[in-house]
Amino acid sequence: MQGSAKSTWLADLAYDFKLILQERTWLVILIILGPIFHLFAFIKYLGVKKDVKRQEMTEDYSQEELNKLRAEIEEEEQAKEDYLAFTRSQEDRQKRVDQIIQNMVKRRSSQQSRQSLTLYAEVCQDILSSPWGFIFALVLALPMTLVLLVLSSPTLSFIVRRILLMLLVIVGVVFIVFTLLYLSPSDPAVNILGEQATDAEIANFRQVYGLEDPYLVQLFRAIAGVFTFDFGNTLQGNISVMADIVSRFPVTLTMTFFALLLAIIIALPAGIYAGVNPNTKFDYIFMFFALIGISMPTFWLGLLFILAFPVELGWLPATYNPIDNLSLIMPIIVLSVTLMAEVSRMARSSTLESINEDYIMTAQSKGLPRLRVILRHVVPNALIPVITIVGLQFSAMLGGSAVTEQVFSVPGIGSYIVDKQFLPDVPAVLGGVVYIAVALSIVNLLVDLLYSFIDPRIRTKIQNGQIK
Repeated sequence: MQGSAKSTWLADLAYDFKLILQERTWLVILIILGPIFHLFAFIKYLGVKKDVKRQEMTEDYSQEELNKLRAEIEEEEQAKEDYLAFTRSQEDRQKRVDQIIQNMVKRRSSQQSRQSLTLYAEVCQDILSSPWGFIFALVLALPMTLVLLVLSSPTLSFIVRRILLMLLVIVGVVFIVFTLLYLSPSDPAVNILGEQATDAEIANFRQVYGLEDPYLVQLFRAIAGVFTFDFGNTLQGNISVMADIVSRFPVTLTMTFFALLLAIIIALPAGIYAGVNPNTKFDYIFMFFALIGISMPTFWLGLLFILAFPVELGWLPATYNPIDNLSLIMPIIVLSVTLMAEVSRMARSSTLESINEDYIMTAQSKGLPRLRVILRHVVPNALIPVITIVGLQFSAMLGGSAVTEQVFSVPGIGSYIVDKQFLPDVPAVLGGVVYIAVALSIVNLLVDLLYSFIDPRIRTKIQNGQIK
């Protein structure tokens, strides 16, 4: 049984290899990754090709066939003219016949090309389907085999494609942000050294930090920093950008995590309950406070909290203190208010939409308990749009909530980027932007995977390769 399972696995892998090779883009990529394997496969393909009837694979129209085909087409065109009662000149009729013949030759040539590609893919499938062929590919074409193993697993392929897309997004973000900073009229050398600095000091500063280098050189250095995790040192203070970001990350992560936890614990159940019981007193009160939460400016709410709790009541510290955990309570609550309002409203609307679906009515008509119908059928379907909102807000907060951090003097990522962009401190801003792009991409990937965990329909589409 074990040998049969291995044989089946190899056969499935070889069949996937055949399908992938019929896509010309992947064919080129896999040839580059495994040239020795494909050289051997091509030699075998040439031998197999000789055994295939040339009439089916490679033979073009003979002159006799072309003459016969031309006579048939001319006869058909003449019949059309007679039926439609119109006449064309001999020259126009000849052009029409030539065009039809050219199209037929092109279609036949394209079909032959596809047949050749299919035959080559079948040869590769035959090699890989045997244990020795797989070992041969594993030893002499390891990169190609690894890519093939990834592509043959729809879920793993989905994850890898998203990671590659994430890298492209990050490179694109770095290109746009760096170009905008490069074109900015603000001079970081003058802003950092001050107006009293001499021309020699400014020129030396620019030379030390590479600000005099051509645009393409600086851009390449910035993009290379994405893959080496080295964005250099800040222009102000000469501190490692990565060290700066890493030191501020725990504070931002703590605020984001507990703000999200508050939203999930309080807003999500409240929104689902309001959706299950619409047009009740609880629903009206709930919608009222949710509307206030969305409309309330974050900085204004933060100032109210500072005036109320530290100044008037003296319960909490007004600004952040790294040795006092109580100093994070107000920033976390302020940060969670808008998130709670959005999550609760989305949970209510999606619950209302799900509870009126036909399958919910069918389940209720079968006599299933209302609580079971809600928990097993309504809530999972209502969570899909809620997860989208939570993912977007969480990644945005993870990138730093600059307003909240500025109000409470929290040394987080958001305040860091805001402070550095006014100079502009190019390495620091690029490091912060890349951090935000990575956070957004990772959270979006986790949200997509969470979709498949909650909704079997999405999971089935990913496993069938319908979602890439």
